[in-house]
Amino acid sequence: MEIVALTTIVASLFLIVGVCEPLAERLKLPFTVILAVVGMLIGSGAAVFLSVNFANSLNFIAATITDLPIKANAFLYIFLPTLLFQVTLGMDIRRMLDDWVPIILLAVVAVVLSTLAIGFSLYWMGIVSMATGLLVGSVVSTTDPSAVASIFKSLSAPKRLGRIIEGESLLNDAAAIALFGLFITFTMVATPEPTILETLETFPYLVGAGALVGWVMARIGLWIMAQFNRFELAQVSVSVALPYLSYIISEQFLSASGVISVVVCGLALNFTGPGRIDPVRWDKLREVWDLLAHWAGALIFILAAILIPKLMETATWIDLFYVGIVAVAAIAARAVVLFVLLPLLTLTRLSPKVETPYKIAILWGGLRGAVTLALALAVTENPLILDETKHAVGILATGFTLFTLIVQGISLRAVIGRLKLDRLSPIDVALSKQVVAVALQSVRERVARAAEHLDLTKEIVRAEAKDFAERLDAAVDQAESEEGILDRDRITLGLIALAGHELDLVDRGYEGGLMSAKVYEQVRALSERVLEGARSSGRTGYRAAYREALGFDSRFRMAVFLDNRTRISRPLAVLTADRFEFLLAQRLVLKGLHDFIDTRIRRIHRRRVAELLHELVERRIEAVEQAQEALKLQYPGYAEELERKFIRRTGLRLERQELDDLMEEGLIGPELHLTLIQKLDAKANRERARPKLDLAVRKVDLAQQIPLFAEFDKATLKQLSKTMVTRFASPGEILRRRSDMPRSVFFIASGAVEIRGPKQTNRLGRGDMFGSISLLTGERYRGDVQAIAPTTLLVLDEARFRKMLTTRKGIRKAILRMAEDRDMSDTAREKLRIMLGNEEEPSEDKAAAKAAKPAAETPPPVPEKAAE
Repeated sequence: MEIVALTTIVASLFLIVGVCEPLAERLKLPFTVILAVVGMLIGSGAAVFLSVNFANSLNFIAATITDLPIKANAFLYIFLPTLLFQVTLGMDIRRMLDDWVPIILLAVVAVVLSTLAIGFSLYWMGIVSMATGLLVGSVVSTTDPSAVASIFKSLSAPKRLGRIIEGESLLNDAAAIALFGLFITFTMVATPEPTILETLETFPYLVGAGALVGWVMARIGLWIMAQFNRFELAQVSVSVALPYLSYIISEQFLSASGVISVVVCGLALNFTGPGRIDPVRWDKLREVWDLLAHWAGALIFILAAILIPKLMETATWIDLFYVGIVAVAAIAARAVVLFVLLPLLTLTRLSPKVETPYKIAILWGGLRGAVTLALALAVTENPLILDETKHAVGILATGFTLFTLIVQGISLRAVIGRLKLDRLSPIDVALSKQVVAVALQSVRERVARAAEHLDLTKEIVRAEAKDFAERLDAAVDQAESEEGILDRDRITLGLIALAGHELDLVDRGYEGGLMSAKVYEQVRALSERVLEGARSSGRTGYRAAYREALGFDSRFRMAVFLDNRTRISRPLAVLTADRFEFLLAQRLVLKGLHDFIDTRIRRIHRRRVAELLHELVERRIEAVEQAQEALKLQYPGYAEELERKFIRRTGLRLERQELDDLMEEGLIGPELHLTLIQKLDAKANRERARPKLDLAVRKVDLAQQIPLFAEFDKATLKQLSKTMVTRFASPGEILRRRSDMPRSVFFIASGAVEIRGPKQTNRLGRGDMFGSISLLTGERYRGDVQAIAPTTLLVLDEARFRKMLTTRKGIRKAILRMAEDRDMSDTAREKLRIMLGNEEEPSEDKAAAKAAKPAAETPPPVPEKAAE
């Protein structure tokens, strides 16, 4: 009978979960609130059912409900790993890494402040001991990530803000449970009570060992899944095992944090999985985990809610006052984080600015959920904890959870409405009207073609066309009469639409096999940054986002340092190859934006805005092509091989589409189709393998691009290249400031720089050098030197440069020629002539010498668009 009862209960719970979601939507309440209410009604109804002895044949089901054979460990070991693992798989890790500082600070500080505030409040009021108060604080400091995520979806909040709060909620759970594991030891009897010092020494081990287990399990699981790339269900099965094994190994064998282990395992798999697992199968794997987490979250919530009446049966009226103290302390601690810590992070540019209405919504939306109830149950079921501690933790944690769900949860939508966060901005209202007008225009054209193709009766077509034309005219009138939308707003709206289409093109290119998974992640992340930049700052944010992506980040600079100083070339080779592919994919995507502007955006925002968007896209393409050209100058053979592979992958993709069409048309059978597709897949896998990039001859090749070194023989040039350091500069990067003292000479191998002096601005291009005159005269730089394009420099230190001058007459002459064009005093120019041996050409030959200067030494013209 017990098995029958359990089966009946579980089946009924799934039915209830299926009904609760649409019910929550209809009542406009959070899903978790409905689950909690239904769970409490089930628990209370079962107790009443038993007390009245009604339908005795069903009493065994009611008895099973009131005394569920599910302990707290079942919640922690069965449901919690699933919930945490799915959240980590669903995150955009690469974008979240951009904001790891505010996420970590908010997560850790929020938990610590909340725990301390609640613990000290209960202790100072004389309600519980300090240890019990801190235990209660750690139990109720976890927020429900799903509730927070749903809040921001309903608010249409900025994506970056949503990512920060979502990441904070996830790590908030991990930090709170880790603190719970520490503080519970202080309340146990018959065990030696640890000291504060011992606790602090143990905490790093709990976190570090758990993180290590999670990372190792992710690497092992990913290796196994990569071997099963043709077996989708096998990959899903392996992924299901990972969080549970990570949790159990950490908790049972290493006495470490199982929660940290699961979180790290999920993050590591999410970060590296898309590059090792077939994209289609990776998407399906995440879909399976979304379903598992939905079931796990709903079941843990409703099962925990069923136990709430039992937990609260000994509550008294004074306990409600104590719950109020917990609520005030928890809300106050969260308010400190939102209104004090978050603005400080904004001032230091570690976090985006959060408007006050959003802060209030976050504050009131800090709902507690099933994790809090599961931790409270774990305390009440622990035989080593005193009864008064069990009572305090059970009542306070459960009561506070009910407060957040019933009071905050039910009133949350009203608070959002009061804050006017549920309303469209004037720009969005204008955009919606314009989009409707454009959509109706497109639909009219398609309907006309369909009617013509189907040869429908003309009278019917005219009658329907008349009604449709009236709708279209009304929509166009509304769109064109919209006031309050400025030209800059139209440009912003156009850029938002353009960035959205760019995301679509990136996805199509990936699905068509035109870019690797790794490059796809990078290109898509850039498109999302561009979209967010356009939303937040319009044209300025759009430009800043794509320019930053074309620069060289800290990883690239570290790889250059390793290559220059230690001859460890592999990191630089990998990052350079990634940059090649990234730029190639970027150019492919950007070329498709012009057509979208002409066919879609022009209809909404008219010709002037469309022309400006064309110009912005063209400037972006030019910036990408400049970066590509800089790489091609250094690695011409590698660039050619990549482009060849791209063409071959495109051909294979088209060949596969043709085979699919032939099978759908019945011209070939499934068996032959499968055989041919397998051969194509084998070829595609070979083409996905990236050619090896050899950096060994890089600096020699770069040096050969500089005309000043033309007189060097090959052996001397090779020796010189070993003494020079390569430096890469992003557009806008300051290479030297006018206040700096010269210590090196810079040779431009590719790109262009601008020297901004007090009186004039000079531009230098490939083959030029700067810093030599200041170094020789001992003067400071006469202006800031800034890169205006992706630039590659060869840097020679002072000692080696002076040594080179003693033997190279051509370089001495070049320096003297540059001195003639510089704004220098006669004394400084004469000093330079004496220092270099006065080897300047006679004055009557200056014009001829200048005319005879090699063409390559003249800096190439830099378009004004690139210098913008």
